[in-house]
Amino acid sequence: MEKWLVAAKKADFQKWSQEFHIDPVLARIIRNRDVTEEEGVRKFLYGTLEDCHSPWLLYHMEKAVELLKEEIDAGSHIRVIGDYDVDGICSSYILTYGLQQAGACVDTAIPHRMKDGYGLNEHLIQEAYEAGVNCIITCDNGIAAAEQVRLAKDLGMVVIVTDHHEVPFEEAEGRRHEILPPADAIVNPKQESCGYPFKSICGAVVAYKVIQALYAKLQYDKAESILRELLPFAAMATVCDVMELKDENRIIVKEGLKQIKDTANLGLRSLFEVNEIEPAKASAYHLGFVIGPCLNATGRLDTALRALELMQSQSKAEAMTAATELKELNDSRKNLTLKGVEEAEAQIQEKKLFEDKVMVVYLPHVHESLAGIIAGRIREKYHHPVFVLTDGEEGIKGSGRSIEAYHMYDAMIQVKEHFSKFGGHKLAAGLSLCHCEVESFRRALNEKAVLEESDFVPVVHIDVPMPLEYAGMELARQLQMLEPFGVGNGKPLFAQKDVRFVGAKRIGATGAYVRFQVETGKGGYDNRKELMYFGDVDAFCRFLDEKYGEGSGDKLFEGRGDYPVSVTYQTGINAYRGKENIQFIMQNYC
Repeated sequence: MEKWLVAAKKADFQKWSQEFHIDPVLARIIRNRDVTEEEGVRKFLYGTLEDCHSPWLLYHMEKAVELLKEEIDAGSHIRVIGDYDVDGICSSYILTYGLQQAGACVDTAIPHRMKDGYGLNEHLIQEAYEAGVNCIITCDNGIAAAEQVRLAKDLGMVVIVTDHHEVPFEEAEGRRHEILPPADAIVNPKQESCGYPFKSICGAVVAYKVIQALYAKLQYDKAESILRELLPFAAMATVCDVMELKDENRIIVKEGLKQIKDTANLGLRSLFEVNEIEPAKASAYHLGFVIGPCLNATGRLDTALRALELMQSQSKAEAMTAATELKELNDSRKNLTLKGVEEAEAQIQEKKLFEDKVMVVYLPHVHESLAGIIAGRIREKYHHPVFVLTDGEEGIKGSGRSIEAYHMYDAMIQVKEHFSKFGGHKLAAGLSLCHCEVESFRRALNEKAVLEESDFVPVVHIDVPMPLEYAGMELARQLQMLEPFGVGNGKPLFAQKDVRFVGAKRIGATGAYVRFQVETGKGGYDNRKELMYFGDVDAFCRFLDEKYGEGSGDKLFEGRGDYPVSVTYQTGINAYRGKENIQFIMQNYC
């Protein structure tokens, strides 16, 4: 079951159309992305890096940069401490490379998922102290590490926290009180004192802004070229950490993809090569679903330092060897994930966990690094908040993925007594707890979950109701101006009622997909169009059988159909052997 909603946001679409020489349909779509002013439309369509917000607007940026300058001038040993996911790896690379270019004596530590867990810990602090580190700068972590930062301060180290995660808080007398680590500087747009105009940047973008501000402070003459080199890593982290592609995120990803075409980074080029992707044709999809998972696989099944070493490769041979290993690791991860999802499904059905508002699935034998991916797959199917727990080296570890109506981090604050460690965002979180807490954690979450049945119904957001015949090649070309697509800027979705399905043919090596013949308007062969579908073909046939009688699906494939169906669809340009054709792809039906 789905709920279809047509966006009905108001604006002077005709004026926008004339002002920016775009189809009114594009104007409607841009308004649906919460753009309200003409300047916002200009920035959405034509924004450049100059339209991004100044790094100096981040609270404590001046202080952080001054401290870094002092450490560089003194020749002090600086250590970057990152995280083992794509955002943490890219953040670490940006800070390490950026500081090296500024003349810093700097190295990197990335926690091992199994041995260290997420972010800063006492072990990493002690290692840094014994190595003679004078300054620790975190990236994509640190905001929830008050005790660990205090230890580093007690040992005499300078600590700079750069992060983007939610700030821990306590509630007292109806008010939230932030719990900030005692660092010398904290650069995180989520803290209350920060007036940064766009809060939804990832850890790598925060790191990028730190390097940008440092170069300005140092008046570094190579700043522009180095920042251009680092931009693809900020873009990749933005996509892989599922940040909304709005405001400056959209610009960073758009410009980062342009830089990838000519990147001099041997590791990145090799990773594209082993995955058979032309850098010139790279899209946000490739970053999020091909390249990013290869980097993530190292932190999941091995050590994320391998991904960092790939980015730091000094020869093509070294880079290709590392890239090939990362791809093989990711292929292994895919197989393990599939088995984990099957195990989760079996448990959900056996224990009827789908009856819970918040699903807690305990998979003791699944590799702990796969918990988040499995939680995401289960969330997609059931549209419930999901936590997947696994056995770690020290107790139970888990990851959660949420739905729009459920703020996962805030919900975890309400049951924090069950955790030994936790952190996260509105839609994703990580945790550690002991075995004895599993069932009480599940009960507590569900007792406090304020969710209605309507929250579990997936909502299909339709941009514009539009007949297929209106979507011509010119509109399809204009739609490309809205790229890159992703969270917060999904590929535009259109809808039409009572499209008549008259024929169908299975396609693909295994016949898993279908090409429908449909008619709209007055119908007839001259008004016939092809509608592709990459979903569950058998489920669609069952839908026809239920709606129009047994055997309707078979008749359609025999070319004897005449079944009105309301559909949502996307449109684009399919290029094949030098020829371009408009393509329609069905997404939903009813």
